[in-house]
Amino acid sequence: MHKIPLLFLALVMLFTSSTHAQTSYTYSMVIKGGHVIDPKNKIDELMDVAVNDGKIVLVAKNIDAKKGRQVVDAKGLYVTPGLIDIHVHFFWGTDLQGTYRNGPLALPADGFTFPAGVTTVVDAGSSGWKTFETFKKQTIDRSQTRVFSELNIVGEGMAGGRFENNIDEMDAQKTAEMAKKYPENIVGVKLAHFNGHRWEPTERAVEAGKLANIPVMIDFGGADPYLPLDSLFSVKLRPGDIYTHCFGGDDGVGINKLNGREQIVDIKTNKVKPFVLKARERGIIFDVGFGGASFLFSQGTPAIKSGFFPNSISTDLHTGSMNGPMKSMPNIMSLFMAIGMPFKDVIAASTWNPAKEIKHEELGSLSVGSGADIAIFNLREGAFGFYARDGQVKGKNRLETEMTIRNGNIVYNLNAIATPNILPAAPQSNKPIKEH
Repeated sequence: MHKIPLLFLALVMLFTSSTHAQTSYTYSMVIKGGHVIDPKNKIDELMDVAVNDGKIVLVAKNIDAKKGRQVVDAKGLYVTPGLIDIHVHFFWGTDLQGTYRNGPLALPADGFTFPAGVTTVVDAGSSGWKTFETFKKQTIDRSQTRVFSELNIVGEGMAGGRFENNIDEMDAQKTAEMAKKYPENIVGVKLAHFNGHRWEPTERAVEAGKLANIPVMIDFGGADPYLPLDSLFSVKLRPGDIYTHCFGGDDGVGINKLNGREQIVDIKTNKVKPFVLKARERGIIFDVGFGGASFLFSQGTPAIKSGFFPNSISTDLHTGSMNGPMKSMPNIMSLFMAIGMPFKDVIAASTWNPAKEIKHEELGSLSVGSGADIAIFNLREGAFGFYARDGQVKGKNRLETEMTIRNGNIVYNLNAIATPNILPAAPQSNKPIKEH
């Protein structure tokens, strides 16, 4: 007798509950109580961040946590844009002779980005115009990490000395054609590892950059005698072109000689050379590219103490650097703090500055409407050590990645600071994360 009314009541309650569950949340995620540092928008204070549909929709104080389907407790932590590393080598593969081009010295992206708070990378010249499309299919299209490319002026890419020292492999026209074919993926031209006292490799790389209207990144290789940096900066490069490994070179005393490369700091005076300061005023970009042996305290420390900060901090991440002094973006960011670079400037050099350098200003910030690529860090206090090929320093702080959010999804969560714990669907190998 009461079956029909009871069934009707149950259906009404089920519908009401389902409707309430679907409509009660304003945001897919609310990040509560963190110290937000967003250099682009000049935010440096305790703020909350709300995310919905893969985008940042609100940055404000006291956002109601009940409006978030998922709440991240960031109290005592720093919330920044997802880091942008503009110098990595991710064209990994099975060609044992391929070095960084489809070879054993490169790394797969996602395993080495998200644990470091990195959401966007630029592969620095691992592929050239002959091999880029393989790199695109193999890495760019299969990674959750946003992967851009600087196309090597060498057609084969970074495939060892027999290619990289062959000027006949350096084709400006074909490099530019490939860059213009894939403008959504290719953000620059790269020259690396050429050894010889000749300007043709630099000139061909810059010509390709002009033809494709994209910047050039120069790893100056080596020469004996040196090719003068003053000529590189004032004559060969254009404003917006990038000089990587900027704190590297010979150590000046013959202990750690590295293939004949001039330094930007005069080791006799411990001052940045005047032509370097003029180059910065002209618009030349100075990038770290720490790598396995491309940073010296004898260069970095006096430069930082004088106020000459790198425009961008980058890793030069590959199998030869990942377990050495470099380790990761947070490690070298901590190192730069240890030698005197302010925390806010370190964040800017790891987020907003590199976004501008690669001409993707939609990235590198927490602007409302931008994609929700976010990093959350613990700035640990204690006694820490950092080293390079010419020594070591002590530091009082070390950045540690607590969480990485890519496109609104938690992709790395060290200490389970999100409630509820919603695991993202396992990505399909041939289906990259969808952009909004």
